[in-house]
Amino acid sequence: MDTLTAIHSRRSVKHYDPDHRMSLAEEEALLQLAMLSPTAFNIQHWRFVVVRDPELRQQMRQLSWNQAQVTDASLYLILCADLNAWQKEPERYWRNAPERMRQGIVQAITSYYGPFAQTQRDEATRSCGMAAQTIMLAAKAMGYDSCPMAGFDYDAVGRLINLPADHIIVMSIAIGKALQPAQPRAGQLSLQEVRVVDRFPLE
Repeated sequence: MDTLTAIHSRRSVKHYDPDHRMSLAEEEALLQLAMLSPTAFNIQHWRFVVVRDPELRQQMRQLSWNQAQVTDASLYLILCADLNAWQKEPERYWRNAPERMRQGIVQAITSYYGPFAQTQRDEATRSCGMAAQTIMLAAKAMGYDSCPMAGFDYDAVGRLINLPADHIIVMSIAIGKALQPAQPRAGQLSLQEVRVVDRFPLE
């Protein structure tokens, strides 16, 4: 499936075949594609928690307003962000670059993130957002449907997965074989309503 078709046909599907599971090879391919998503300074803040344990999934379903896709999807991912990735051996993000460039980038990373907790959080969530879209489009191209999810108890799910103190959960994604198609699009805004040229008009 080409990229434009994947974008047009990707929808948030809620109902999945509970008997289908992705192969490990498919899971690996999907996550390898996710890791090609862009991140500032190539920091790669994302951490992908693959939830395979059926009992753990059931517990998460109860913490997600009993949404069936948590247990029924072929693959259930919790997308987390390491807020302190910027300071964890940052030279490794540029290990293939010339030494002088690597040193300059590491210094820039420290200056850009070090004093600014909000910047650290903003960048980490942006990185996970871009990875999430890559995952959903790649899944569609592989013949799967998906559903990004934010409707769950983040703190309780964090405890279930032993979320480190310097990590946050950004969202989860259910991926699988649809039993029912998505509902018709509810009402897209027009391009004229969302496109701003140069600057917003004065109030």
